[in-house]
Amino acid sequence: MAKFLIQASYTSEGTKGLLKEGASGRRAAVERVVGELGGTLEVMYFAFGEDDLVCVIDLPDAVSMAAVSLTVKASGALTTRATPLLTVEEIDQATRRQVAFRAPGA
Repeated sequence: MAKFLIQASYTSEGTKGLLKEGASGRRAAVERVVGELGGTLEVMYFAFGEDDLVCVIDLPDAVSMAAVSLTVKASGALTTRATPLLTVEEIDQATRRQVAFRAPGA
């Protein structure tokens, strides 16, 4: 499973929807969408400031994340950012891979 950090901000229309159905209604909607794609909602927090909502979700792959992202953004209710999260072990694996790279001008 791939893990993603989701940071979202409600538009004025999205905020009206949140006020109407409450936070638990939005959590249920996120769990339904993620679950239908074979994933799980690990944690969901509401915040104030730059982001209104922060979630960590597990999805089978990046294509599933892209599908969710495109659908949510098309609604116009939220602006979102999805950041892939990697474990310590995954980064250890990455550090052991050889990558042929030449810096510009080198």
